[in-house]
Amino acid sequence: MNPDRRRLLRASAGALLVLAVRPVGAAADASPNVIAVRMWPAEAYTRVTLESDAPLTFKQFLLRNPDRLVVDLEGVELNSELQSLAGKLTAADPNIEKLRAGRFKPGVVRLVIDLKTEVKPQVFTLAPVSDYQHRLVIDLYPAAPADPLLAFLDEQRSPAPTPEPTPVQRPATVARDSLKVDRLVTVVLDPGHGGEDPGAVGPAGNHEKTVVLQIARRLKALLEQESNMRVVMTRDGDYFVPLGTRVRKARAAKADLFVSIHADAFVRPDANGSSVFALSERGATSTAAKWLAQKENEADLIGGVKIDTRDLHLARTLMDLTQTATINDSLKLGKVMLGELGNINRLHKAQVEQAGFAVLKAPDIPSVLVETAFISNPAEERKLVSDDYQQRMANALYQGIKRYFAANPVPPGTKVAQR
Repeated sequence: MNPDRRRLLRASAGALLVLAVRPVGAAADASPNVIAVRMWPAEAYTRVTLESDAPLTFKQFLLRNPDRLVVDLEGVELNSELQSLAGKLTAADPNIEKLRAGRFKPGVVRLVIDLKTEVKPQVFTLAPVSDYQHRLVIDLYPAAPADPLLAFLDEQRSPAPTPEPTPVQRPATVARDSLKVDRLVTVVLDPGHGGEDPGAVGPAGNHEKTVVLQIARRLKALLEQESNMRVVMTRDGDYFVPLGTRVRKARAAKADLFVSIHADAFVRPDANGSSVFALSERGATSTAAKWLAQKENEADLIGGVKIDTRDLHLARTLMDLTQTATINDSLKLGKVMLGELGNINRLHKAQVEQAGFAVLKAPDIPSVLVETAFISNPAEERKLVSDDYQQRMANALYQGIKRYFAANPVPPGTKVAQR
């Protein structure tokens, strides 16, 4: 054989051997590493999330007397992130008494959660999405939850502990329990995202979930100055609420109006302005609106629950005449909202846009989604985190709601709700 040909064959065989062996060695060395742990306590449930750079394998079981949930993580080494989990627990957590992580046996880390009450746990994994890598999610739901409507309304009677950054000038306090009225107008405010789902993130690192909650709290304070209004919020803290649950909360509270508050984002950093969306029965009215609706609806993937918007019952509901009338009312609300927003910010679109937002699909509640500004725009991000802009935005939405009810009075004697 030609010597040059022999050398070439030997070199090729060596290269093939390297290619065959290296991936095997790499796979053998690769084991999941927990890179972040998070907790999101709320009245409805507590969520514990373990984020890892590879999928986690686990086993779970419940123990009684006392109630405990045990989750064994296989092929994982105990590290500082897992050890930090116990320190993230607060005494106010409604479901967890204490928790700890420790090395159970070689290659297995055991997480033990001592419970305050009997729970129905849901433990599942989520594939990477957005800025998140692989996640193991532990949701702890009370086994005997309180009546959803009463629990929801009780939650609203307890003021949030976080003070408003800018005090709002209020009239004399109204003793609402002593009001003798036949009809209280109910406005549900829906700060978008929350908890495990930060929403859009601005260039300076500010989260949509934070700024929209701050704006919603300011708007709530303004609306509660009205003696004939009560305000409920789908969330008043940093926790995730599935899109379908937001709608169910609004219907349980017998809402007359539903306002979902967001801070827009787009691939181009120069995109700017405020927008208002209503539901469309036949899809989006523009390509941008359709893209945004898909992005917002995918929030449930981050939270762990995916809503099937192809459900036939939902499709029939959307075709119902009640839904058509509701959309018409939503467009009226959106129009007056835009009129007020135009006084404080450039309008991204001069008309109310329509798209298939899952959160707007209550069939009998006029509903709008307000994009307060583009948090992806550096200049608008600075405005969104400022006290002045947040207060002006809240004032604009407040005036828009007042103008809507002035032109479209709520019929007396229906949807009566006691405080």
